[in-house]
Amino acid sequence: MGKRVLVAEDEQRISHLLKMYLEREEFVVEVADNGDEALEKALQDSFDIIILDILMPGRDGFSVLEEVRKNKDTPVIMLSAKGEAHDLKRGEELGASEYILKPFSPKDVVSKIKMLLNL
Repeated sequence: MGKRVLVAEDEQRISHLLKMYLEREEFVVEVADNGDEALEKALQDSFDIIILDILMPGRDGFSVLEEVRKNKDTPVIMLSAKGEAHDLKRGEELGASEYILKPFSPKDVVSKIKMLLNL
């Protein structure tokens, strides 16, 4: 069975694209389309890595990451169209493993995941 990935992204086009690329690489992918659902899934289930958009309905990605870090050390890749230095710093302070700016190449995301999981 493949490594498990949670993709938390409210833009369906992006989440479906990531899911397609990841499943092609034999990852098992679960999708959450808002921050509340992402937090619930992240805490209730076991994932090898989490892809977390910052700007989502409900909880934002930073608050989801903060809550996840209270309970788990799962690697987290933050996705955002916001590339300001203070956002990068906040993600780092909260324990993000990587920060990827939109627009991005799905192949680059898959590469980052494989690097973080030592695959």
